[in-house]
Amino acid sequence: MKTPLFEGSCTAIVTPYTALGIDYERLRQNLAFQYENGTTAVVVCGTTGEAATQSEDEHNELVRFTVLETAGRMKVIAGVGSNDTRTALKHARQAKAAGADGILMVTPYYNKTSQKGLIEHFSYVADRVDIPMILYNVPSRTGIGIAAETYKELAGHPNVNGVKEASGDFALTYKTRSLCGDELVLWSGNDDNTVPMMAMGAKGVISVASNIVPGVVAKLCALCLSGSFEEAMALFARYNALFSALFVETNPMPVKAAMKLMGLDSGILRLPLTEISEEHLQLLKKCMLETGIKV
Repeated sequence: MKTPLFEGSCTAIVTPYTALGIDYERLRQNLAFQYENGTTAVVVCGTTGEAATQSEDEHNELVRFTVLETAGRMKVIAGVGSNDTRTALKHARQAKAAGADGILMVTPYYNKTSQKGLIEHFSYVADRVDIPMILYNVPSRTGIGIAAETYKELAGHPNVNGVKEASGDFALTYKTRSLCGDELVLWSGNDDNTVPMMAMGAKGVISVASNIVPGVVAKLCALCLSGSFEEAMALFARYNALFSALFVETNPMPVKAAMKLMGLDSGILRLPLTEISEEHLQLLKKCMLETGIKV
């Protein structure tokens, strides 16, 4: 039986870029905001953090800074995914050396390997770094998904803790639970899938929305973990439109816009990402106001 690396809400935190680099003071403030509102873990250098645009030095410093700043108050999970297995291993070793609690490793994008290749890719890193690994399945972005049978094979590795499942495929989730049982921890990778996935045994969510409503996401997870699914659904219904609006354009473009509207400015986006359109900005603002968020 695997012990979950975390339970509840984990924020896939944005990276506050400036024209000159990274604004660590803004990041410090954002991390404090997360802790004060019940977040149990943060992912740094993930998709929402625009990891694809980070230099190796930036990546390493972001992980190091986040570990030191959280000081054990929240778990720190470092994104280490790459379509080059050796690069993923290097990032995983650096994350462990920096004191991260775990790593998040996405499927290798663009290369589009086989299921056998996925097993070897993840196992290669898990064999060489003694740190809990969370697999990340998001085929809409990477072009390749993880099969339930592949999950079962990887679940046998002691360093593979679980999976951030962002495929939106509930049949896959059910089959994975059936094949792996408690040997592979599940987390929702989509805010709008949190309640149904937790009803199927997921231990929480790795969330984009918690960048702006951490207390709401933390409460949603707590309700599900306590079995209060009717109350959780009522809370989810109130915020569902907002969760959807945060993906009206490519993540993290909308969530950074939302943070700016709230006065939680998290800097610029790095190309090729750009500001969302005025039409979508107004839609996002409307959804925020309808949930009582001051903008």
